[in-house]
Amino acid sequence: MKKISGIIVDPIARRQFPGTLIIDQGGIVDIQPDAGARGPFILPGLIDSHIHIESSMLTPAAFAEKAVTHGTVAVVADPHEIANVLGIAGIDFMIENARQVPLKFYFGAPSCVPATTFESAGARLTAHDVTKLLERDDIFFLTEMMNFPGVIGQDPEVMAKLQAAAKMGKKVDGHAPGLHSLDLAAYIRAGISTDHESLSLTECYEKLALGMKIQLRQGSSARNLDDLHPLITSHSGQCMLCTDDLKPADLTCGHINLLIKKALSLGHDLFDILQCACVNPVRHYQLGVGLLQKGDPADFILVNDLDRIEVSATWINGEMVSSKGQPLFQAAQAMPINRFHAAPLKPEQLQVRARGSQIKVIEVTDGQIVTGTGRHPVPAESTVVEADPQADLLKIIVHNRYQPAPPAIGFVRGFGLKDGAMASSIAHDSHNIIAVGVSDLDLARAVNLLQKSGGGICFVDGEEEKMMELPIAGLMGLGSCEEMAASYSILEQMVREKGCLLQTPFMTMSFLALPVIPALKITDQGLFDVERFELTDLFV
Repeated sequence: MKKISGIIVDPIARRQFPGTLIIDQGGIVDIQPDAGARGPFILPGLIDSHIHIESSMLTPAAFAEKAVTHGTVAVVADPHEIANVLGIAGIDFMIENARQVPLKFYFGAPSCVPATTFESAGARLTAHDVTKLLERDDIFFLTEMMNFPGVIGQDPEVMAKLQAAAKMGKKVDGHAPGLHSLDLAAYIRAGISTDHESLSLTECYEKLALGMKIQLRQGSSARNLDDLHPLITSHSGQCMLCTDDLKPADLTCGHINLLIKKALSLGHDLFDILQCACVNPVRHYQLGVGLLQKGDPADFILVNDLDRIEVSATWINGEMVSSKGQPLFQAAQAMPINRFHAAPLKPEQLQVRARGSQIKVIEVTDGQIVTGTGRHPVPAESTVVEADPQADLLKIIVHNRYQPAPPAIGFVRGFGLKDGAMASSIAHDSHNIIAVGVSDLDLARAVNLLQKSGGGICFVDGEEEKMMELPIAGLMGLGSCEEMAASYSILEQMVREKGCLLQTPFMTMSFLALPVIPALKITDQGLFDVERFELTDLFV
């Protein structure tokens, strides 16, 4: 039996009081008032309500080693990144790796593998596959339903997945950027209960009024808390906190604790914040995570003050798993698992013949994963269309990593890169090779570096090159959070030194292949108009 004394911050009764937790067999068997308690503040453990672990480029075990030091005790995780590469084998890899560590992982059954029929993935999960996954005790929900046109149009395969989740009594996550009015109502009627893609309060209010829960996202690439934070006070019972995608360097600095600090700095009440960060995820997803109540699992954190929320210790199931910023466990290194059969590229394959007076351009905004649709004139005398770094016009390609195929080619504005090319085998959600660059020669070299290694991220500029290998599905490495962050930061710095203007250049690039986020994207099959939900020609 263990006793932990301090100032207990009860998120259910919404009060603070000096007391002692009595812990036995992993649970809180009693909570005793103790007027003499002067120790640390005891808060419920923090929960990320929507995250793709793969985007951290860490295995679940390596992710856990760092996340617990920031007070995270549980994550609601969507493994659709690795599922797009390896199918059910990838999901099983994540679950088995996560079992090595005490952090509570709640994985879902990916609803959209691939996200659309307009891209090539390494696997396809049918309604039958998803149903079988949802029948498992280690699968807790149906992950974000990105195919909102399929829901609205009642596509039989889509509806079968939703019906399977309803039959099992498992929640369905949403993904509905910009959806409104009758389309939104139809989407929610299908049983979809959350959304993390809202960009404005107006959009959120409409979804909230129809019964949806809003996940307030503050990740590495998409950061919406500045715009949506008023909901923490006005709709604390209907909101949760999440990161969605978090690069390793950001995870070294913090996790959900950083969102709590930011919310406190914006003037929100601590109990409203804890409602979003702890209580709502537990209740919505029916998680086996404690909330500092008698009979709960002993999942909590210790902090020295309520202003900075500096986590001094994290407890999960009655065991201290981190202390003073260090994890108290270590996971074994994972064995690589992959699928990679891309053909090498030649620079001449990237030439774009002029056949019109204007081209469509993907327009990137820093800090957002939504894009605009721009135009760029093609000089009348030109026979080919080239990148023009002086006009911030770069070439972007997506190359099938699963079988030999010609690359898809487009143009992008917003990177600011003046020289070289950057490439990655992280390209949401099918994870083909994506590259942005100034010259066809460097683009081909960058892609071929990944082709030879089986995946990773890299930057090349003439003879200069830097490669970070990701041997697990071309998505995750074998290092610790600090090791992966250091390698990744070197690559980001190289790109910035060549003129790139973006805070997260590689992560931003990775979302340009996602054909369910407006407005213009590119897959291995070509340029994609998300609003029309169809492939579109490069030339106007």
